[in-house]
Amino acid sequence: MSSHAQLALADDLLALLRTTTTEPRPDEQLEALTLAVAADLPVLLWGEPGIGKTAALTQLATSLDLPLTTVIASVHEPSDFSGLPVVGDDPAVQGVPMAPPRWAVELVRAGRGLLFLDELSTATPAVQAALLRVVLERKVGALRLPAGVRVVAAANPRASAADGWELSPPLANRFVHLHWQHDREVVVRGLGGVWPRARLPRLAAEDLPAAVAFARRAVCGFLKTRPTLIHRLPSSETRRGGAWPSPRSWEAALTLLAFGTAARVSRDVLALLVRGAVGDGPGLELLAHLDRMDLPDPESLLADPASADLPERGDLRQAALEAVVAAVGARPERERWEAGWAVLVRALETGAPDLLVAPASALAGLRRDDWEVPEAVERLTGVIGLARRADRSVGRATAAAGVGSATGARR
Repeated sequence: MSSHAQLALADDLLALLRTTTTEPRPDEQLEALTLAVAADLPVLLWGEPGIGKTAALTQLATSLDLPLTTVIASVHEPSDFSGLPVVGDDPAVQGVPMAPPRWAVELVRAGRGLLFLDELSTATPAVQAALLRVVLERKVGALRLPAGVRVVAAANPRASAADGWELSPPLANRFVHLHWQHDREVVVRGLGGVWPRARLPRLAAEDLPAAVAFARRAVCGFLKTRPTLIHRLPSSETRRGGAWPSPRSWEAALTLLAFGTAARVSRDVLALLVRGAVGDGPGLELLAHLDRMDLPDPESLLADPASADLPERGDLRQAALEAVVAAVGARPERERWEAGWAVLVRALETGAPDLLVAPASALAGLRRDDWEVPEAVERLTGVIGLARRADRSVGRATAAAGVGSATGARR
């Protein structure tokens, strides 16, 4: 067989190896990436070399039917993004336009696509400065990229990047930062020829206004209570190159919260997105604020204790019961005090009794001398007493174990 025929067979073998399929499969980081792309926010994937960031972007573009344009940022000059000056016939009158590179022209011609800026952490500070308008304003020279073009970048941590640089704070603050990690099952299935399928979030027109209203109420309400987090530039150079809170990144968080609410994504996916926009600390605080927003109104619970709908999650249920006790304490009246006990009975009927000890003790402390003890208290007495005895038993067992260990050590 001739060499030409052997090479043709080798190409056939390579084609078979590169032929893969996709399957619907839960993948939180891929879901977060797809939602951020749908929200038209620039995304930056952080991860060690070789874990599949580029492959994930290629798969994403294929799944979303978007042409993929890859630009290696580190091998380009600033003029490749800001444009090359082209002197015309009368520059004094017409000026000197900045001609865009070919890849930008092709994106405009296509009208849509996925612009992948790879190796961002090895781009020099001058190139990073030139990328500012590309990432935020979608302008390359004198050319504006169409609305159908999404921007995703990838970077390696400085310690594992070849001649790496920290990202400048202005450029870092324009991205939603997602830390990409490999999943063993995804890798094994992928090497077997089946990769997870990226799907755009499923949105319903009737849900959009409520999602926007919820996101605005959540972010604005949170920042009113934590105004120092509106803009906080990190002190260390490394942290400045990641996600941190600013009016720009809070706007991104609001957008992601609206999209995530409308698409009904999981809390874990929403956490990845919010933390990727404003940083871990502020993001976690916002998520805790969302939990508090979901708590039922204590006045509504006191108005109709028999049908009180309490949260199922233990920490949220306890917070709701504490809010009821606080509401009674703010306006202590006999009817409201008795309604508070009725809410605790409802909690006993629908959840774990150990959560009632602290609220019941606090509510009992609000009793006035002329208030009779309601019958509802009798239903709670046995449970609360049992829970207290269990706590004391655990305490005694722990103390005994500590004494035994100390005696053994002395021997």
